Amino acid sequence: MRGSHCGCPKTAATCQELLKVEPALWTFVRVPGVDLTNNAAERALRHAVQWRKTSYGTDSVAGSHFVENVLTVVASCRQQERNVLDYLTRCCQALYADILPPSLLPRTFS
Repeated sequence: MRGSHCGCPKTAATCQELLKVEPALWTFVRVPGVDLTNNAAERALRHAVQWRKTSYGTDSVAGSHFVENVLTVVASCRQQERNVLDYLTRCCQALYADILPPSLLPRTFS
């Protein structure tokens, strides 16, 4: 609170912005099950970020759409501990057999 009234305008502005969202900063303390960090989200994005940095992107909208879809499949399969190659193979087989592809939704067991 004192920082928002200090002599440095930049520090004061930063402190005022933090005070606006202060309740959200402590959600992990008040709400059971909320992680302290966003590591799960960062881990999910890491593969896509590494690919972008090493591939220099795509040259077309269609190429970008393909990469977007494949990276979604990779992230989803990893979160569900499913084999990515197996899933993609089954998708190709479904295409050539003219049947519905396997679902990417998480499996639910009753």
